[in-house]
Order: sequence, then structure tokens, then C-alpha cells
Amino acid sequence: MTFVVTDNCIKCKYTDCVEVCPVDCFYEGPNFLVIHPDECIDCALCEPECPANAIFSEDEVPEDQQEFTALNAELADIWPNIAEKKDALPDAEEWDGVPDKLQYLER
Repeated sequence: MTFVVTDNCIKCKYTDCVEVCPVDCFYEGPNFLVIHPDECIDCALCEPECPANAIFSEDEVPEDQQEFTALNAELADIWPNIAEKKDALPDAEEWDGVPDKLQYLER
């Protein structure tokens, strides 16, 4: 089992979750974070730390966001690892809660 970063992280990229991860399984893109499924130990520490409520257990990913499970795996293999908290994107508060943000994902 793994945790998955979903749609609401796009254009927010809060990194509170990164700070609590004991195995450094987060990877960072320009405007989104992902979790490497082979590195996640299912500790669940990241989920409550996400201000955008964008992290779900793999078996609890909302039906309309199932594609994010594969997307996390794909992007974790190409993006650099992130192990320390950084500032959120400048307009994160404005984007938090905006639906259907996949179109804004920067690879």
C-alpha cells in the first residue's frame, strides 16, 4: 500500500508532508509533488500534514482521481527527490480547492 498525491496539490505544492516523511519518498516537480510508491512505507504521517488535503491512501483515492496513482509512480521516476520543507507556491491559497487542476500540471 502507498499514499498518493492528488489534484489539489497542483499549483499549491505545500511541503509540510515532506518534512514528516521518515523515508524521503516525495519527489518535486515545478508545481506538484508526488510520492514514490516503491519507497512509501504506508506510515500515514504525511496525510494529516497536507494543508490542501491532497494526500490519500491508495485505496481511498477518490474515484474521479484514480489516474493520480499511476501519475505519482511515473513522475517519481523522473523528478528530483525533496526531503526538506520549502515555501508553498506564491499563489497557493488562491488555487487551494480549485477543481480539475490536472490541466495545469507542469512536467
